[in-house]
Amino acid sequence: MNYLAHAYLSFNHPDILTGNMISDFVKGKKKFEYATGIQKGMVLHRAIDDFTDTHPATQEAKQFFRPQYRLYAGAFIDVVYDHFLATDTNQFPTEENLLQFSESTYNKLYDHFEVLPERFQKMLPFMKTQNWLYNYQFTDGIEKSFGGLVRRAAYLTESAIAFEIFNTHYDELKKFYNAFFPELKNFAVHHLQQLSKND
Repeated sequence: MNYLAHAYLSFNHPDILTGNMISDFVKGKKKFEYATGIQKGMVLHRAIDDFTDTHPATQEAKQFFRPQYRLYAGAFIDVVYDHFLATDTNQFPTEENLLQFSESTYNKLYDHFEVLPERFQKMLPFMKTQNWLYNYQFTDGIEKSFGGLVRRAAYLTESAIAFEIFNTHYDELKKFYNAFFPELKNFAVHHLQQLSKND
């Protein structure tokens, strides 16, 4: 999953949110340098990613992107899922709810700014000023996110075809999200409960 989903599936726990959001920026034993709550957020992040990657709906959704993007198909699906989450009225009934959630997320991350990895510290101001989380609801926000994915990837040179695939198969991709996300949310709730039992 991408940034909006990882933030949402932290369920308003500041330490869990921090770990969930920075997990991809923390390698190996570095995670043990963080507070226990943040470490649990990292564990939750990886569990969410594993659940997502192996879910049948995700496997089917990847097929639209795999011929062109091969191993990066899953990365594009992660962004696509964030779009459908941002527009999911079961999770965010109104745009105002999404806006408030986005602002609250940035504020919680800034509260933990000193412990964020340097790369994430540099990224966070752009995430906030460009309001990435809120703008996932718009197709041009997805287009920009696809472009950002290409800039970070070693073996990608364009995202225009990905955006065309997204628009062409929009309704089918939304069905895959609808089949998948409620199960992911339940999984994340239970996984977090299990992590909390270890306190």
